[in-house]
Amino acid sequence: MRVLVLGGGVVGVTTAYQLQSDGHDVVLVERNAEVAAETSWGNAGMIAPGHSFVWSSPKAPMILLKSLFQADQALRFRPSADPRLWLWSARFLAQCTQGRATANTLRKHRIATYSQRILHQTLADETIEYGRNDRGILYFYRSAASFEAGVAHMRILADDGQEIRVLDREQVIALEPSLATAREKIAGGIYCPTDETGDCNRFTSALAAICASRGAEFRTGTAVDAIEVEGDAVTGVRCGAERIAADGYVMALGNQSPIVARRIGVDLPVYPIKGYSLTIPVGNHRAAPTIGAIDEDNLVAITSFGDRVRVTATAEFAGYDTRHKPADFAFMGRVARELYPDGADYDRAEMWAGLRPMTPTNLPALGRGRYRNLWFNTGHGHIGWTMSHGTARITADLIAGREPALPATGLAV
Repeated sequence: MRVLVLGGGVVGVTTAYQLQSDGHDVVLVERNAEVAAETSWGNAGMIAPGHSFVWSSPKAPMILLKSLFQADQALRFRPSADPRLWLWSARFLAQCTQGRATANTLRKHRIATYSQRILHQTLADETIEYGRNDRGILYFYRSAASFEAGVAHMRILADDGQEIRVLDREQVIALEPSLATAREKIAGGIYCPTDETGDCNRFTSALAAICASRGAEFRTGTAVDAIEVEGDAVTGVRCGAERIAADGYVMALGNQSPIVARRIGVDLPVYPIKGYSLTIPVGNHRAAPTIGAIDEDNLVAITSFGDRVRVTATAEFAGYDTRHKPADFAFMGRVARELYPDGADYDRAEMWAGLRPMTPTNLPALGRGRYRNLWFNTGHGHIGWTMSHGTARITADLIAGREPALPATGLAV
């Protein structure tokens, strides 16, 4: 079968790889000059089933309300005239009950753990260098109260099979000596030894090159302008003056997915949630982070890519605006300097803001809608790098008419 994949982020490229592995003739179109140039470029770089908690939780409404008056909130709401922001936000708030948050977190965790298994299968078959660090991820807390609450909160994932280790302050420092100067600011931590990190952009680019070497066609600099339909089928895709036809189509356009889908009568509940990151060269500094970590009290993530450190923070409901200014990064920069004062050349930090394609449930949208040869694989939110391999495999199985190893319960378009 000839399959056209729309979108060249990590979700689109992993889907292309799984489809090609099944023997399909794959064509991928991407509007940017290179694959993995948007959300897949500046993310936290964490493969983190141990951080599968949904953002649509009982705490979220109050945090969003506070963000209207306090700029230091991890979730921020920026009111606008966009009616889709208000509709999506209403759907998001409807998911913030304890029951729905728990159910969605468990679904998300199962996708994440399945996806990590698929990633490991890929790494067993392919040689890909992307700064992988498989020493786990540390989630640490600054106060005894937040530490106790974090341990209790983590039980939902532990009961679902997630391996966790509860560490006191000295055990945290023994695991990550680079935090030694911040010892008195740390009450304890939770260590997930099976979590891992790596550069999503480098991985995706390398995987695309592997696919291309085996005959897959990658058309970068090619934006999707229109999808042509007839009855219950897609008949082609318009990209500028060119028309591309295939037997099957996969929409993996991330934040562009709802825009393109609306043109063919499909309402995708996907909305962009803005995030910020700093990419900082280590230089000659002697105490750079050695494993991925999240400061849970400030919700700042720090990841080492060997010669670079990535610092990420914030989820801002702000539409499609990716503009940023130095003040947007001040808090996260201060946290990183405080924790790792000899960790990187902070004055040389590269600033970036990108958009996470999020659904109200925080779960990806998969499967078919009203068209029999169009499949969706989009809306992965803040752990798209973590879930991409699994949803790519699920999508390939659905296209092949097989029952996926992980049921797509609660994920249908």
